[in-house]
Parts: sequence; C-alpha cells; structure tokens
Amino acid sequence: MFNQTAVRVRAGTRLDRGGNTIPDWSPGAVTELTVTGLNIQPNSQSERADEERTAVVTGYRVQSAEGTAPDITAADRIEYAGLVYEVEGEVGVWPELFSDTVHHIDFVMVRATG
Repeated sequence: MFNQTAVRVRAGTRLDRGGNTIPDWSPGAVTELTVTGLNIQPNSQSERADEERTAVVTGYRVQSAEGTAPDITAADRIEYAGLVYEVEGEVGVWPELFSDTVHHIDFVMVRATG
C-alpha cells in the first residue's frame, strides 16, 4: 500500500529588485528529495470553463507510511508520474496514539491545466 515514490522539489531563494527574498524555481536553484513509502490516491478532479479557457484541476491525496514524516511543506512542489503538482494547504502531521512521535503525514497535491 505504501509502495509509491515521488520527488519533493523545493525552491531556492533570490533577491528581487527591491531587495526582498523570493522563491527561485530556476533549475539550478531548486533542491530535490526522493520520497519513498507513499500511498498516492486520486482525490478530486474539476473542470471550469469560461470565455477564455477550460481549466482542469487534478488532485491526489498523499499519505506517508506509518512511522515516517518526510520533509514536505506547503511551499513545495511534488513531481509524480512525470508531472509536477503543488502542495495544497498545510501538511497534516498525525501523532502516534499516547505519545509525541509522528505516526504519518498527509497532504493534497494539485495540478491545474488549461
């Protein structure tokens, strides 16, 4: 059940013209981490049409194996099955019953096209 793998992609940082630190998604600035022991299941898909485009939003719910807490945050992107998704919302950290250790994490990742 926890036999899937994804790659966490984390932005580097750079200064903009105003001297503010901003995310840098250029290939040389990002760091990648291969994350194993995941259960990735379809979560949602929606389609919105307007005058200019038809947008399709595809989502997956991701859960880590028991006893694991991969380093993934809401600011990261996830590469899975050859496509890049954004982490939607905060990553949920589920505690082990009656202790302060982590049982697992879960999050939703989405990709919009169109």
